[in-house]
Amino acid sequence: MTNTPLSRRKFLHLVGAFGGSTAVYRAALGMGLLPTSAQTHRPQIAPLRTRDRKSVLILGAGISGLAAAYELDRKGYDVQVIEASHRAGGRNLTLRGGDLIDEAEYPQTCEFDRDPDLYFNAGPARIPGHHASFLEYCKELNIPLAPFINENRNAWVQDDAMFGGRPLRNREYIADSRGFVAELLAKTVRPESFGTAFNNNDYQQLLEYLRQFGELDSRFKYVSSTRAGYATHDYTSPPAFKQPLNASELLRSGFIYLMSFSELDDQSAMMMEPVGGMDRIVTAFMAKIGRLVKLSSPVQSIRLGASGVDVRYRHGGGTADAHADFCLTCIPMHLLARIEHNFPKEYADALTAVPHGKLFKIGLQMKQRFWESEGIYGGISWTMQDIMQLWYPAHGIHRQKGVMLGAYTFSDEVAEKFARLPPAQRIALAIQQGEKIHPGYGRHVESSISIAWHRMNHMFGCPAQWSEPLQSQCFKTLQAPAGNHYLIGDQMSYHPGWQEGALHSTFHAIADIDKRVRASAA
Repeated sequence: MTNTPLSRRKFLHLVGAFGGSTAVYRAALGMGLLPTSAQTHRPQIAPLRTRDRKSVLILGAGISGLAAAYELDRKGYDVQVIEASHRAGGRNLTLRGGDLIDEAEYPQTCEFDRDPDLYFNAGPARIPGHHASFLEYCKELNIPLAPFINENRNAWVQDDAMFGGRPLRNREYIADSRGFVAELLAKTVRPESFGTAFNNNDYQQLLEYLRQFGELDSRFKYVSSTRAGYATHDYTSPPAFKQPLNASELLRSGFIYLMSFSELDDQSAMMMEPVGGMDRIVTAFMAKIGRLVKLSSPVQSIRLGASGVDVRYRHGGGTADAHADFCLTCIPMHLLARIEHNFPKEYADALTAVPHGKLFKIGLQMKQRFWESEGIYGGISWTMQDIMQLWYPAHGIHRQKGVMLGAYTFSDEVAEKFARLPPAQRIALAIQQGEKIHPGYGRHVESSISIAWHRMNHMFGCPAQWSEPLQSQCFKTLQAPAGNHYLIGDQMSYHPGWQEGALHSTFHAIADIDKRVRASAA
């Protein structure tokens, strides 16, 4: 261990390693490094009269494209959605028995049992309580929601660097780590450290805060904690406290950067999930506007013209042409750049400037819900191994089987490592690492599925990785329309990787279209 100060840049790098570009953005907001913005609301689009009808082409049936079609269709616009994939939803993908994983080189078919409780959210899986636009659509489209358990203090943390790789209960690690830190501060901090504005009363209040924060005794020593859990749960006998873990062992672990993960703005309770899978919102949108969506239709060219936008696409073994007054595109920008187009040079250059992340997930159908016998009902176990996380389903409690998340990697390097392996070897590696958390883990695995998002056809990448320089150089260029063409999706938000960001990008674009249509009508 060294005593090198943790710089803001280093801190943001560590946040990014575990939470991606969105976590970096939210952390930067909290540190005052970026400006905050007001809540975006669904725009009030003026309904069109029959003689004033306008046409809109939407390229891509991700959440942003589906929401745009839903909003514009009911206001009288002529809407057509063209989607390259065999399905709608984009990265909103819930896998059930029989589903196709359209991964280049390694296509797979999900072999889960056909059971409504046995599904796997291969893309987005949780909804923060402040994602008001997404939740509003869930309410409007009658999508029932259930709590999502993002943190479970009964789950495990495991790191080969501490305690010989032995897993610890989350509650033990956090309670003991905070207890030792609080004790250290209480013994070393002095009133004069804060200057003249900090008086003795303030100092006493600080000591009391540290006592409560670390659950210290009257001597400001950390000796035990109810937060770490009891050694036994025999309620006919006096409570037996656990002995605190060795502080130097705790400090060897990288989990010091994860203790407050579930307190981040987008990771804190209460979080939710649609009952039956995240794609329930895709199904609900398709029930409203599915007649407008043409699947298996990859776009070949986009041409901006004086009277609108012309698009050529493949469909049914041939090609077709479409023209519209406006065009909204949620095709990933790095793929859009490869399509034949006549975008302005600055716009075209910006499309290729922003890198995209590489996320990887594994879903495992288990013969029995062994984690419940360990007192784990929902939540996440963490490991410093490549698989990073294990998720336990909160739905279907006490049923025989369940589908776990067996790996969720945030590192591009680790995602590539898994993606290069054939699916059977990916699962074998995930099981090998999972055994360090749950001995005998592999014998419970009944079927499995893996998904490397940067290898998925029509995706080939995950959230846009906006840096502050790229935002200042390219964001406004891409957010503004190129003629009558608009780029949308979570890639065109300051909240990449979240469906709320995708919706806000849609609202921004259709509000501008509405403004232009009103102006032309006037």
